[in-house]
Amino acid sequence: MEHTWLSLIPFLIVIGLSIWLKKILPGLVLGLLVGALLVEFSILGGSQETVQYIVTTLSDENNIKIIAFLYLFGGLVGMMTISGGIKGFSQWVGTKIDSQRGLLSLIWLTLPFTFMMPMFRIMMIGPVVKSLMEKMKMTKRKVGFTMDVSTSSVIVLLPVATAFVGFMVSLVEGGIQKHNLELEPYEVFLLSIPFNFFAIVMLIIGLIRTFWSSGEKQGTTNKKNKEEDLHRGGIEKELSMVKAQPWNLIVPLFLLLGLSLFLLWENGVSKGAETVFQAFSEADATFVMLLAIFITLVITFIFYMIRKQPIGEIIFHFFDGGNQLMQAIILLVLVWALSLVAEDLGFSQFISSTLGAFLPAFTIPAIIFIIGAVVSYFIGSSWGTWGLFMPLGIALAVSTGASIPLTVGAVFASGSFGAMTSPLGDTTITTASILEMPLVEYARYKLKLCAIGAGIAAAIYLAVGFFFV
Repeated sequence: MEHTWLSLIPFLIVIGLSIWLKKILPGLVLGLLVGALLVEFSILGGSQETVQYIVTTLSDENNIKIIAFLYLFGGLVGMMTISGGIKGFSQWVGTKIDSQRGLLSLIWLTLPFTFMMPMFRIMMIGPVVKSLMEKMKMTKRKVGFTMDVSTSSVIVLLPVATAFVGFMVSLVEGGIQKHNLELEPYEVFLLSIPFNFFAIVMLIIGLIRTFWSSGEKQGTTNKKNKEEDLHRGGIEKELSMVKAQPWNLIVPLFLLLGLSLFLLWENGVSKGAETVFQAFSEADATFVMLLAIFITLVITFIFYMIRKQPIGEIIFHFFDGGNQLMQAIILLVLVWALSLVAEDLGFSQFISSTLGAFLPAFTIPAIIFIIGAVVSYFIGSSWGTWGLFMPLGIALAVSTGASIPLTVGAVFASGSFGAMTSPLGDTTITTASILEMPLVEYARYKLKLCAIGAGIAAAIYLAVGFFFV
């Protein structure tokens, strides 16, 4: 018990190395290896423990469901891309816009068709928005901010049919299981959504800037430094030549959304639920999402065959799309394994006997949000931030008596800050690349607005935390 402080070392290594290298993956690997060495202090024994933690993670039924969902979802995106669905929808929408406000409104109106994954959304609407933006002489950074805020601030607030949901629920489930809490992970996740104050505040700021703020004069912008991706150059060229077919996007997306909602309700009712909210709370969300994406893939494949899409291309790009999410999957597995080794080193006991002993309960959500936001900015990964801070957040909430849904919401909000603001974040990099903006300049522009949102969110966490104790 007296050496439980050692459980902090893996997390400190991950955070420090991630800030230094601007990548979270090397830090996770080293943190896991060092943690395993602390459990079994020998080179061979530590290596064996490292592998064993990963194997234990992969042998968990719920973890496999999450991994399968992420890969299959990426595969669906790949199929929709090569079938011309994304290109067709973008071209069709581009014929309907004739004003600056109309273009900004379009970015918001595409949400029902593109809400499942940030990268998917930005890459889908980016090309058409860019062409219309140039025609209407709009500033790139205002358009880019509207794209990013309507992506990062919205997708994390949706309870179904997104690439985030499974990951977020799994992190909540891990914390609940470690502390033997009598709570349903998906219900806690649902309850935490209204407490993601940063995303909600930024959503309001984004809407105000879209519909009520005065326009910005278009200035001169430098061309971005294009760095050719030699590994994907051939694939990108192939995708640029596909025939535009918007129905190849619309049908799978509506099918996935409809199936997710129906199966959540059906699964919850089969367990005795009497209301829709109760059904969503009691449903096995990870299995339902996996089932929904599986059925959607089967029907979509048949649909594409009927529309005479080349089977070989569809299969190839299914695997290519899935492989695009392998980095996220590997990250997730390492985060799970790191949580296991931290618990074996006494992480929960250390938090309960130290920080949990003197921090007022009402300050926990605000503190978690502020520290997590700083870390997420430096590492540029919402997923990585959530994985690092969810064990800490739930441990602090349990030890101090703070509201668990409020604290979970604060963890998710901290990751949202990094995803929205960091120059290392996929959202910022992708938007700057598509709209041809200098990355650092664009990130600084967003930081000014997001810092205001973060300050408001921190104040709200303190106020709400005081009343939830």
